[in-house]
Amino acid sequence: MNNRNFLALAIALLMFAQIAQTLYSPALGDIGRVFAVGPEAAAQTLSVYFLAFAFGVVVWGRWCDRFGRRPVMLAGLAIYAAAMLVGLRVSSFQGLLWVQGVAAFGAAVASVVTQTVLRDRFKGPELAQVFSLVGIALAASPAIGLFSGATLVQLFGYRGVLGALLLLAGLLWLWSWYGLAESRPQQTPDISLFETLGCMLCDLGIWRSALWIASFNVALLSYYSLAPFMFQRLGLSETWFGYSGVLLALGSGFGAWFNKRLLQAGYTAMQLIQLAALSGLAGGIGVRLSQDSAVFVLPMVLIVVAFGMAIPNILGLALVNYADRLGTAGALLGLMYYLLIGAGLMLAGWSQALGATLMACSAVALVLTILPFKGMNCRA
Repeated sequence: MNNRNFLALAIALLMFAQIAQTLYSPALGDIGRVFAVGPEAAAQTLSVYFLAFAFGVVVWGRWCDRFGRRPVMLAGLAIYAAAMLVGLRVSSFQGLLWVQGVAAFGAAVASVVTQTVLRDRFKGPELAQVFSLVGIALAASPAIGLFSGATLVQLFGYRGVLGALLLLAGLLWLWSWYGLAESRPQQTPDISLFETLGCMLCDLGIWRSALWIASFNVALLSYYSLAPFMFQRLGLSETWFGYSGVLLALGSGFGAWFNKRLLQAGYTAMQLIQLAALSGLAGGIGVRLSQDSAVFVLPMVLIVVAFGMAIPNILGLALVNYADRLGTAGALLGLMYYLLIGAGLMLAGWSQALGATLMACSAVALVLTILPFKGMNCRA
């Protein structure tokens, strides 16, 4: 498979991991109405999703080193599709939570295995450029997810979203069956999961990467879990929430494009992550000051610009010392940051305070760019 076709499939798979979250977000209000649960409980479905996603990342990342990238990808997508099929029939909120957990476990394959395949094929600065290019394409995901999700909810309720996700997973399974080539190195050492875990737990650079990724993701995803209820309080429908995704997609795309240009101009990854954290902090303050009107969507653009700038650089740096165990190390890194994301979203759902959440996340990211991380690294 040539690089152009491969990147198209890789982008589609990574977009699926994002769309599976953002398409579901406009359905939270309908889920609350159908199952008679409050905003706090409905928002927790996203937290359950990320906690199960974290477990899936470990399993699929480990298995893609053992059994190969392609068969593991096909298995994960099949599990996701099966979960969506069951979800169409559940009649209780607890049942829906279980479906969300199984679906998240399956969806994790599209994230960890796709990133592993990218790291198989690209190295160093080329990898950072590829992640930036992918980031530009992924900027469309929030717009597609929010707008499509809002439309489906208006027409069919939350089950319309589940049906669309079932169809999407089936199509990606077929594309992966025909288009995903195996990229696992032929000579793959038998790497111990616990040995790798021990190395990563004492690697302060890994902890910083995990906290960075979690901070920028919680800032972005807290919008998807809290904003539907903010729009309700302002008397605006799910459709307007869907329209906001277009604006956020433009901001995310600009952030990824701007990041690519600054990398080409010679800026370091650390400088760009610091700039992203400052942008996020300004956006959080703006949301806090304007949260009593629909204007709060405008400073959210600074949050998605920050996300588009920071994530490609963090992912490009994160596993440079783990080239001999990319699947396993990627799985464990994913476990770390998805557990942190799940915990952060739980706190955000409990607080129902979007502006404060954004400021806290951006402050953590900024502090991590300033503190010296020269502690023990057991791979040194």
